[in-house]
Amino acid sequence: MSSRETDRMSSAQQTLDILYEISQLLHTQLDKETLATCVSMIENGVNPEALAGVIQELRRENTRIPEQSNVNGQ
Repeated sequence: MSSRETDRMSSAQQTLDILYEISQLLHTQLDKETLATCVSMIENGVNPEALAGVIQELRRENTRIPEQSNVNGQ
C-alpha cells in the first residue's frame, strides 16, 4: 500500500471517529459500523433526510414488535 493510500485511509478513519463522537453527543444510538454504512450511503447519493426517516421508522417498528407479542399472548 502506498503512503498516499495509507494517509487517505488514516484520514477517513479519523473522520469516522469524529463523526462517531458527534453521534454519541447527539445520542443517535448508532454504532460505528452503522454510522459508517450511513455515511457510505450518503456519499453514494442517498438523501440524508430520507435515510434518517427510515432509521426512525425502523426504530419505531422495533419497539412495536415486542408490544404486539405481549398483546397476542406470545
